[in-house]
Amino acid sequence: MSLQELLLLLTSILIGVAGQFFLKLGALKLGKAEVSNAVEQILKIATTPELVTGLACYGLASIAYILVLTRVKLSVVGPAVALSYVFSVLLGYFIFKEPLPTLRIVGLGFIMAGVVMVISPK
Repeated sequence: MSLQELLLLLTSILIGVAGQFFLKLGALKLGKAEVSNAVEQILKIATTPELVTGLACYGLASIAYILVLTRVKLSVVGPAVALSYVFSVLLGYFIFKEPLPTLRIVGLGFIMAGVVMVISPK
């Protein structure tokens, strides 16, 4: 994988993680969804700026991902997207003050090691 391809992949991942961030912000505004308020929740989703921004980020991330797929094997790119898990956990910890137990840190280390192994040249 060339440096340009790696940067495009990381851009796709980071824009996707930004989408997760905005979706979480919007979800916090929505409140708990129930079957009884499903239609109301759908209308709120469509009119909450953070949720619309999060969905737009997912769209942009998908476009970048497709561009990566035109150049790099799926067997490399697919597993490399697991880095989004690492960034999501870090966002949860630093921005949303979610707990970060030791076992989760170890798991993130395994994910990062696996991604390095998958994207490394033969």
